[in-house]
Amino acid sequence: MSLSRTTATARRVLRQLSHDRRTVALLLLVPVFLLTLLYYVYDSDPGAFDFIGSSLLGIFPMITMFLVTSIATLRERTQGTLERLLVMPLGKGDLIAGYALAFGVFAVLQASVATGVALWFLDLDVQGSPWLLLVVALLNALLGTALGLFVSAFAASEFQAVQFLPAIIFPQLLLCGLFAPRESMQPVLEYASNVLPMSYSVDGMNEVLRSSEITGDYVRDLIIVAGVALGVLTLGAATLRRRTA
Repeated sequence: MSLSRTTATARRVLRQLSHDRRTVALLLLVPVFLLTLLYYVYDSDPGAFDFIGSSLLGIFPMITMFLVTSIATLRERTQGTLERLLVMPLGKGDLIAGYALAFGVFAVLQASVATGVALWFLDLDVQGSPWLLLVVALLNALLGTALGLFVSAFAASEFQAVQFLPAIIFPQLLLCGLFAPRESMQPVLEYASNVLPMSYSVDGMNEVLRSSEITGDYVRDLIIVAGVALGVLTLGAATLRRRTA
């Protein structure tokens, strides 16, 4: 891998994304709007908003980055951009790392804006440091980016890329402990939830919600989410191949 090639790829992707106002709005404004809507839904029960809102600060980045990354990467494939890049002296690792870096910049902005609004405007009450929330949100955004890059290799159209959302994200959303405690689920569902990365994202957010200290469980959750993200990025580089539309 080459740092100069990776950063050049990242700059190109950032330029393209910055010119797409709808994508920028999806990344930065939609999570804020949904959190604000949730705040008023639970206006009479602040405790419920604290629990669900803190969890969604980790879930929203994963979902939005998955959507944007899978569609943007697939567009590069179908428009022939990927073909032209792969005939250049640009390694697969450089390409994947460049995409991850570019989307990571937007992930930082998204997580920072959503976390700031939740804490300072929506009165989200957490015991731990806001920076700990931000770290989990960023790792979730990286995981969403990695999943989006990976599934783009198996989609032939943007519509097919979107179809991966209910297959990959929704089961994790249902089993992550947001709607019901994981230990109260049927054993097979509990076992499934134990291998899904979103479960550990929600657990990490809950640790910040309950504890003012950095706990061992919080560190464990971060390591698992980061490890899965890096593993999926590696798979994305392995499955990257030339393909014409």
